Amino acid sequence: MRFVDGRVLPIRKIVCVARNYRSHAAEMGAAVPEAPVFFLKPATAVIHDGETIVLPPQSEDVQVETELAVILTGGGKDVPESEAMRLVGGYAVFFDITARDLQAAAKKAGLPWTASKGFDTFAPIGDAVPVTAILDPATLHITLHVNGQVRQDAPTSDMVFGVPRLIHSASHIMRLEEGDILATGTPSGVCTITAGDSLDATIPGLPRLHSRVTRTSG
Repeated sequence: MRFVDGRVLPIRKIVCVARNYRSHAAEMGAAVPEAPVFFLKPATAVIHDGETIVLPPQSEDVQVETELAVILTGGGKDVPESEAMRLVGGYAVFFDITARDLQAAAKKAGLPWTASKGFDTFAPIGDAVPVTAILDPATLHITLHVNGQVRQDAPTSDMVFGVPRLIHSASHIMRLEEGDILATGTPSGVCTITAGDSLDATIPGLPRLHSRVTRTSG
């Protein structure tokens, strides 16, 4: 994980949150969860700003979700919500890339959908700013342009569960560690991407995240 001040932090695990924006839950035809719902992405899925998302041959419908990523520089287990922010060292723009057709097929069969989220290049992340650069992660705004067209445009205040609650809840499932990335969910506007697309995501105060899209010939 690269910080704008030159620090590099090894990435451990990527903890993601499902349906953490009411608008996204609605567009997916799903209920808003009563408690945070987590899934994991492998660290091997990470690429950085300017690098290329590779669409796998197994999927015909890969989609992009833009998110605020929380970078943890502290760790703990069963962290009280009142102490959760002490674990946060920075923030970055993040793409949760999903093979939606594979996910749908797995859900229908009652199977895990790790594969749909875990392909190499399926976790692009921008450079991180220190936690002190952002006064309140609930007062930011996420915007995604695909080929110059606005596809996502929403405030982070629309999150169902804020950053302290997410850290608190995740830490009651797994020990959180320095180098973990917490991806806080996406608003509505999730869209299919194809080879040749150019993705640009911005959150004020954070470095933009730019990715291009290609398809593997394998």
